[in-house]
Amino acid sequence: MFKSANIGTNDRILRIVVGVALALYAVYGLASVWQWVAFAVAAILIITALVRFCPAYALFGASTRGGRKTD
Repeated sequence: MFKSANIGTNDRILRIVVGVALALYAVYGLASVWQWVAFAVAAILIITALVRFCPAYALFGASTRGGRKTD
């Protein structure tokens, strides 16, 4: 589906933890526009963690995945 994974294990765990925290804020926070922003950022973090690919990392040629590059 994607060219290659560019998110390492520690980065993946951090994205999931921060994503869940932001999603909880969006659900239980006071009504404001920031809830929608928090929910959008949470969704992006969780999705990129699950697919192990970050388009921003690919754009800049970055990777938090250890080991050799296979492309």
